[in-house]
Amino acid sequence: MKFGPVPVSRAEGAILAHSVTADGRKLRKGLELRSEHVEQLEKAGLNEVIVARLDTGDCHEDQAARKLASALAPDPASANLRVTEAFTGRVNLLADGPGVAVLDVRALELFNLVNPMITVATVPQYQQMGANGMVATIKVISYAVPEADVRRAAGLAQGAVRLARPVHRTAGLVVTEIPGGPPNDKGIAAIRGRVEALGMELAQVQVVPHRTDSLTSAISKGKGDLLMILTGSATSDPNDVAPSAVRQAGGTIDRFGMPVDPGNLLFLGDLQGRPVIGLPGCARSPALNGADWVLSRVACGIETTGADIAGMGVGGLLKEIPTRPQPRAKRND
Repeated sequence: MKFGPVPVSRAEGAILAHSVTADGRKLRKGLELRSEHVEQLEKAGLNEVIVARLDTGDCHEDQAARKLASALAPDPASANLRVTEAFTGRVNLLADGPGVAVLDVRALELFNLVNPMITVATVPQYQQMGANGMVATIKVISYAVPEADVRRAAGLAQGAVRLARPVHRTAGLVVTEIPGGPPNDKGIAAIRGRVEALGMELAQVQVVPHRTDSLTSAISKGKGDLLMILTGSATSDPNDVAPSAVRQAGGTIDRFGMPVDPGNLLFLGDLQGRPVIGLPGCARSPALNGADWVLSRVACGIETTGADIAGMGVGGLLKEIPTRPQPRAKRND
């Protein structure tokens, strides 16, 4: 691409590199100058403008952005994405409903190494998305880039961006309460909000005493494609009330504890093929915590193992919840 100042008389067909005001009207950068624009510039007394001209083998920014978006999401419908129209070298990939972003991270890294003028920015891996949320934005920085580089970047990242939609439609919640414990209404409302944000229904809420036998019975009767447990007293050991009740109901515990704060006291298990999530106490707040990361992945059918949870520690130091009973730092009385 050729870039630089040219006489206005020779600017027709070039791309205006910088916005200018001429004859009381603004000509925006990126505009392909036509004869009427040249006449306008000359009438305003301008002798020179800075422009860009495509060389042989160059691809215009909008055309390049469209091709790159088509590579990243070749079949937008099956990837649960919507693709916007190209504008100033940019195309956005939007979530076509709630879900979780699933990215081929290495492919995207290679994509961004091809040419500094060819870029894609995404949300983090497994970020929970709402409908119309921006999962990725493709931006061609210069007015044109070599067609060969567009083809190379496109070939490196075929299908690298998609949205996993929830595979579970309903969830059940069992809440235990202790004498003198906090009220459950706000906690249940916060969890309902999380479930509904994923396009799911909270099909059942059971409130039972904080005893292993009572919780075991409720778990056995629990409805929903996945089951959540919120205890009135913090679950502090793999053999505490909630994990023990899951086992007594015929289930298993795959992971107790997670390196995400708030959210350390989460556990993940299975009951006859249904996922079971033991929620940490911070789930009573609508603020982001480790349970959100696990719930969204499980709801969308993304395999979530103990090793996956262990890997959440880097980046797992989340914003403190001020109302947490046991904050990170000791409070001064």
